[in-house]
Amino acid sequence: MLNRRILRIKAFKVLYAYAENQDLTLKQVLGSLEASVEATRDLYLYMMALIPALTQEAFKRVEAARGKFNPTEEEKNPNRKFVENAVSALLASDPDFTRLLEQKKFSWEQSDAFLNALWETLKTRDYFQAYMASAEHSLAEDAALWKEVFRQELEDDEALAAILEDASIFWADDLGYVLGTCLNSLDGIARSGRWDYPPLYQSEVLERRGKSVVSDSDFVRKLVTAAYGRFAEYSQLIASSVSKWDQDRLVATDTVLIGLGLAEAETFPDIPVKVTINEYVEISKYYSTPKSHGFVNGLLDRLIKERVNEGTITKNL
Repeated sequence: MLNRRILRIKAFKVLYAYAENQDLTLKQVLGSLEASVEATRDLYLYMMALIPALTQEAFKRVEAARGKFNPTEEEKNPNRKFVENAVSALLASDPDFTRLLEQKKFSWEQSDAFLNALWETLKTRDYFQAYMASAEHSLAEDAALWKEVFRQELEDDEALAAILEDASIFWADDLGYVLGTCLNSLDGIARSGRWDYPPLYQSEVLERRGKSVVSDSDFVRKLVTAAYGRFAEYSQLIASSVSKWDQDRLVATDTVLIGLGLAEAETFPDIPVKVTINEYVEISKYYSTPKSHGFVNGLLDRLIKERVNEGTITKNL
C-alpha cells in the first residue's frame, strides 16, 4: 500500500518532530513512525467504510420519504438502485472487513450531518443521475459509481477534513493518497467480486507476485535511524555550507530534508543519487517555503558530490 514517496514524507515528519524536540529518543521517533505508517491504512479502512455508511444513509432517507403522510408517486415507488448497490452489500457482509471495523472502533454514525450533505450533493451530480437511469445492474457498474464519488466528492471537502483531523493527528495529509488506494480496491472488487485488505507496504505486494525486493519497512526504519543518529552532524554541515546571511534564513524543514537526503545517500548504495535528490526536492515543494525546492536541490546536490569525492558516499550503480 505505502510506496517510497509517502514513506519518505513520514520519515520527514518524524525527524522534523525530533528537530523541534531533541529530547525525543530514537525509540520514541521510531514508535511515532510506526504509528504514522499504520494510520494510513487505518484511514483507508475508514474511507472504505464510507461506502456502506452512505448507502445506509440513503436507505434511511428513502424509507422516511415512503413513510410520509402524503408521499409523492416517486417517493412511494423509489428507484432503489443505489441503496441496493452490490459494493456496499459485499463490504457489509465481508467478515474480515466488518471485524476490522469493529476491532478499530471505526464508525460513521457520529457524522450524520456529513453523510446527509454528501447524499444531497450526490443526487445533483450528472454521473449519479446517469447511473440511476441506467438499466444495468452489475457489480462493475456499482464499483464505477463509487470510484466517481471517491474521485470527485471527497478530497477537497472541508467537513470531511474536519472529521479526519478530529479522528487522528496522522490523517490530515494522507487523504489524497488513500483515495487512490480506495480506487485500486474498487477496481479489484469489480474484477474479483471480493475485497482484500491491502498489505501495509508496496514491497509486500511485489513479494506476493514473486519479485525479490528490498523491504520498504526496513528502508524507512533504516532511513530514520541514520538521519536521527547523525542529525547534529548534518545540521552543522548544512549551516557551515551556506553564507552567514543564508544561515539566518535556514528553516528547520530544509535542514531536515537535506539531512534525510544525506542519510539516504550514505545508507542505501543501490538508490541512485538523482532519485534521492528528486524525492526530497518534491517533498520540499509541499512542506517547506516557496523557494525551498531550489535551495534543497542545490545544496543537497553539492553536499552529496563532496561526500562522494571524499568516499563517504559510495554507490553500486
